[in-house]
Amino acid sequence: MKKTFLFLSLILSVYSCKENNSDKNEIVEKAAENTESNFSIKRMSKSQDILNGIYSELLKNDAELQKLDEKINSIQNDGKILKNINSDIVSNSDDYYLLAKNSAKSIQDSIMRKEILGLVENSSDKFSVNKNKLEELKKQVRLNNNRIFSFYQALKIRRTIPEIEKYQKAHPLNTDSLNQFINKQNQLLNELKNMK
Repeated sequence: MKKTFLFLSLILSVYSCKENNSDKNEIVEKAAENTESNFSIKRMSKSQDILNGIYSELLKNDAELQKLDEKINSIQNDGKILKNINSDIVSNSDDYYLLAKNSAKSIQDSIMRKEILGLVENSSDKFSVNKNKLEELKKQVRLNNNRIFSFYQALKIRRTIPEIEKYQKAHPLNTDSLNQFINKQNQLLNELKNMK
């Protein structure tokens, strides 16, 4: 078995040495032709995917899209600011009520302790109603943001598909070189099968 393997290896190496290097490289060179592109989406920053890269190129020449993009960015930024402001109010109020309850529990006079705990509970309950309303509104903001994002993604795809199709038409896929290479592989396979 080892002798057969060594014999086949020797024959293959001799055969490959006999091949004309220009013939051998011709298929690979043909396959490599037209793979370079001057299309603007070819060269994009490493951090940007091709879809957003194409869309960025479209934005440069479309004032309407630029305005829409600015609106979307603005509404996202405003939403983050409002969310943070309300988060601070909720967090500070929750901290206050926790501390006030604990402080009220340390009051020695039982009648006064009960009165103060009642005041804290009453105020806390009122705030909880407002907090629940706030949570519902925040939920609606999240839903709206998701819908805006979905529609915006759909818009990007609709606008960029014609551009990628233009790119594909300008740079058609070339299968001839691969077919030629497969034929060469098949010839070699037939030679190997027929060798004894």
